Amino acid sequence: MHIFRLFRHTTGEVKQMKLDRKEYQALCKQQEPSSPSHKTLPAAFLVGGSICLLGQILRTIFQNAGLDEKAAGTAVSCSLIFLGVALTALRLFEKIAKFAGAGTLVPITGFANSIASPALEFKTED
Repeated sequence: MHIFRLFRHTTGEVKQMKLDRKEYQALCKQQEPSSPSHKTLPAAFLVGGSICLLGQILRTIFQNAGLDEKAAGTAVSCSLIFLGVALTALRLFEKIAKFAGAGTLVPITGFANSIASPALEFKTED
């Protein structure tokens, strides 16, 4: 199997390269940004765990306020979604995500960010 890649020659014309699978994988490896996992894994764990801990604290607060288990779960989801949207609107979620990586994407706050971020970008384009 051959993969074709277009590139711009120094003269400005577009040329085509024919790559086999190993050459393509080597090219991808060369272009791939390095990720220092020894730094990102602890940050992802701490931030993701903190978000989950916040959710558990909110659940306890809502249940102690008289909500049953199902209603407390719904209230926690709504609260975390609101928090994710608020942090996105304040441009703080991106900074946290840059520090914590996937730790912000796993909890429901990552979902809220993925919904709110394009909406805010669309609004700023007007």
